[in-house]
Amino acid sequence: MTVHTGRHFLQIPGPTNVPDRVLRAMDMPTLDHRGPEFAELGFAVLAASQRIFRTKQPVIIYPSSGTGAWEAAIVNTLAPGDKVLMAETGQFAVLWRGIADKFKLDVDFIPGDWRHGADIAAIEQRLVDDKAHKIKAVCVVHNETSTGCLTPPLEVRKALDRAGHPALLMVDTISGLGSMEYEHDAWGVDVSVAGSQKGLMLPPGLGFNAVSEKALAVAKANPGMRSYWDWQEIITFNKLGTFPYTPACNLLMGLNEALKMLEEEGHENVFARHRRHSRATRAAVKAWGLDTQCADAQAHSPALTGVVLPEGHDADQFRKTVLENFDMSLGTGLNKIKGKVFRIGHIGHFNDLMLMGTLAGVEMGLALANVPHRAGGVLAAMDVLKAREAAPITKVA
Repeated sequence: MTVHTGRHFLQIPGPTNVPDRVLRAMDMPTLDHRGPEFAELGFAVLAASQRIFRTKQPVIIYPSSGTGAWEAAIVNTLAPGDKVLMAETGQFAVLWRGIADKFKLDVDFIPGDWRHGADIAAIEQRLVDDKAHKIKAVCVVHNETSTGCLTPPLEVRKALDRAGHPALLMVDTISGLGSMEYEHDAWGVDVSVAGSQKGLMLPPGLGFNAVSEKALAVAKANPGMRSYWDWQEIITFNKLGTFPYTPACNLLMGLNEALKMLEEEGHENVFARHRRHSRATRAAVKAWGLDTQCADAQAHSPALTGVVLPEGHDADQFRKTVLENFDMSLGTGLNKIKGKVFRIGHIGHFNDLMLMGTLAGVEMGLALANVPHRAGGVLAAMDVLKAREAAPITKVA
């Protein structure tokens, strides 16, 4: 057995590194979830959650993974036989489609190549062609964690508006929230889906739905069966600072601290930091002579970078080499790109030196695994990081 010293480098795009402050906040005695101390915590996390989603509408927090939040979005607003429009942008779009299939929705799944975001023109054409307005929801993944490609929710909203279509807009921002700009209200999103284990810097275990007035009205009229996921019951209890079932008390303590940390840094500064690290990582990949999985220069994710290995070289074997030699975990390729791609997470509680250590481990791993590449990726990334934002960064709450 190889014995490693020092810290393990967890550079997958989620679950991400949990800050010490968040771990300490969670390391507390359990609260009475019907008492006044918990209500104070409940009100605090609900208000801060509205601020990170940029919404004045309710944010529902579940003791669940992001998968549970996907299911909640579906069961509150849709019924078997309802038609939904989805776009294949990667593995997580495929998984969301799988849940829709299990609930017997009629899914129109626009195919994609896993190297771009959703095809906005194709979405708009489907909406224009749907004269009878059979499509009840358009579902897209904001930041496709399997590929590192973005789909701009605002452009999907514009497509809906140009088509004059009443369908709900549902957006998975599980790996987007807390790491890049997100505007639930301003972008006209009806249901936002998120999870705790990525940009929010927590362990897995909390799922989120931010919901518009329109989505709440649709849910109220929806006769479909639901209990645990029911928005209305949770919102009623939230008015008292609590929940209709036993909440994940210690995760909520951690969430309260994580949201404080994001606000102390300033949301805009957090987003700028992620963009810098993304640019530096892409500069390294280019210097190595490798390709990014995302082929659209306008769609690169600030949260992660997928790297394509040359034909004949197995990405999982490369990841194994890096893990065994440098105690660093890189993200695997998923589904149809398994063995072809590895993913570098630069999301959440992260800084310049952590990125440089990550890229140094990758560059050394490429040499050890005999992957054809050019040297100099680390230096190229350093050049990007040294050329900081020209304008001074100020804290923005």
